[in-house]
Amino acid sequence: MKELVELLAKKGIVFKSLKVINASKLKSRKKIDIYIGVDLKNNYCSLFQIYKKSRFIKKDANEVVDLVQRLETFNESKIKFRYIVINSSICSKAKLFLEENDFKIMEKIDAVS
Repeated sequence: MKELVELLAKKGIVFKSLKVINASKLKSRKKIDIYIGVDLKNNYCSLFQIYKKSRFIKKDANEVVDLVQRLETFNESKIKFRYIVINSSICSKAKLFLEENDFKIMEKIDAVS
């Protein structure tokens, strides 16, 4: 989580609080880290960190958008900002779809040695 907070701080994104949400509470079996945070202006933000070995495709993007809706219901609040950190390559259609749904995408491809 420290790496994630540092990555967001470099982008100018700072949270007052950031808590982990278990994916099973949102009825998801995806291997994804889900966080909900409150920024400095008291807006709720969702943060998804996705680990995949293969390319992130539009089907995956649809599931993430669905997870945001479930997260809003779970948290009983409107989520104003949506961030996604992807550790693999992303399909152009999926990237466009996420941007149309107000996601800010950060690609973090780790070098394999």
